[in-house]
Amino acid sequence: MIAGKAQPIAPIVIATVLTVAALAVASSVFAPIAFALFIIALVWPLQKALQAFLPRLVALALSVVVMVVAFGAFGSLIVWAFGRVGRWIISDAARFQSFYDGIVLWLEGHGVAVAGVWSENFNVSWMLRTAQTITGRLNSTMSFWLVVLVYVVLGLLEVDDFGRRLCAMRNCGMAEILLRGSVRAAAKIRRYMLVRTCMSLITGVLVWAFARTVGLQLAEEWGFIAFSLNYIPFLGPLVATVFPTLFAMTQFESWHAVIAVFACLNLIQFIVGSYVEPRVAGSALSMSPVTVLFSVFFWSYLWGVFGAFIGVPITVALLTFCAQHPASRWMAELFGSPEQDDAATASDAALEA
Repeated sequence: MIAGKAQPIAPIVIATVLTVAALAVASSVFAPIAFALFIIALVWPLQKALQAFLPRLVALALSVVVMVVAFGAFGSLIVWAFGRVGRWIISDAARFQSFYDGIVLWLEGHGVAVAGVWSENFNVSWMLRTAQTITGRLNSTMSFWLVVLVYVVLGLLEVDDFGRRLCAMRNCGMAEILLRGSVRAAAKIRRYMLVRTCMSLITGVLVWAFARTVGLQLAEEWGFIAFSLNYIPFLGPLVATVFPTLFAMTQFESWHAVIAVFACLNLIQFIVGSYVEPRVAGSALSMSPVTVLFSVFFWSYLWGVFGAFIGVPITVALLTFCAQHPASRWMAELFGSPEQDDAATASDAALEA
């Protein structure tokens, strides 16, 4: 009996392992498709609204232009902020090296045996190499975005036809699951990005205001870095807190001031992320912190920075699809949140439209 019950699990485990392996090995194929589907979910309402009074191709062209301008402006600001910080590191390399040497001497004076290893690996040269690596990866993303753009254009052209093909399927049950799941997943992704953008904007403004108030250099850059990295849960706010603190160590002579900077930056992230955002997002998008953290690490491991950025939306979409079928609904109830009546009603209305 035990062996008989265990048999259905084996194919599922094997299929899951093979799927994950395929996603990792063929990341150059699947990552652009996933990112394109993510963008289509965001852009489609705009194109649908434009198609109400404009020809289809004109509406598509305007939607693509809006998308390219928005992502282009966001990318340019990221390059500007990180570029300014990188140039500041290079210009003050001697000061950073002196600071790190002082920390190493202090650690060795207190009997910390790993001080030498820390100094060998985490010095200014390591920081410069890291900055150059990040710059090189940013330059290599142009081909990725071109592939994504092609998928987005083709996908926006196929949305209506895809819906009609689903309605014409002989397997009406599967067609309903796919169609309803697509509509609800897209709606949840749009709501997630709206909430995340608002919270990121609030975080960036607060970090900028705090940096200006305490006299921390590159206040505008730290504000935008906090805004952009807040799209990556847990890891993004951590980086946005640690790096300004490291710069504060070289700028302020008092350790009390450095600790205050670190504490205030973490307080901003905590209030916005743990108090304001859950009340704005409501229960429709709630997931356990473990699920969110696993999503960020898992998809960033598979697809790097792009996976970290869309890891949570992918998980939201997967749990939404799981909620459409009784056999997999337990996963949505366990790792996500139950479907809300109002959200389901709105999604059904959109589906019928």
